[in-house]
Amino acid sequence: MEDKHSLKGTLMEALGIEIVELSPERVVATMPVDEATRQPVGILHGGASVALAETVASVGTYNLIDRENQLAVGLEINANHIRGKRDGIVTAVAIPLHKGRSTMVWDIKITDEDGKLVCVSRCTMAIVDRKAKS
Repeated sequence: MEDKHSLKGTLMEALGIEIVELSPERVVATMPVDEATRQPVGILHGGASVALAETVASVGTYNLIDRENQLAVGLEINANHIRGKRDGIVTAVAIPLHKGRSTMVWDIKITDEDGKLVCVSRCTMAIVDRKAKS
């Protein structure tokens, strides 16, 4: 991501999400399973998994658009939570299924350190024009 887009004060910072790989065909990010991402019963919060999934789809889309004139925003997301996780790190891998001019669709798999599936998600991103500055 570009330096002018600081992660300070964002959900990525709050949840400890780190982008570790970024290419036109793949985005990889990690997130700790800790007090910021657990639900009260002590397992990874489904909403944290969804936030991680939408983050990798957003970053992947942003990487592929005209950043001067366009923005990437979430349009739709779904997730299936497969397995609980109490601590450690989860890794999201996003692969684009569709790269259009107005939408992109991403397949996201979130796994634990052993490669076991924690969550699967599909996220549709809208590509919108930036508002002209007046």
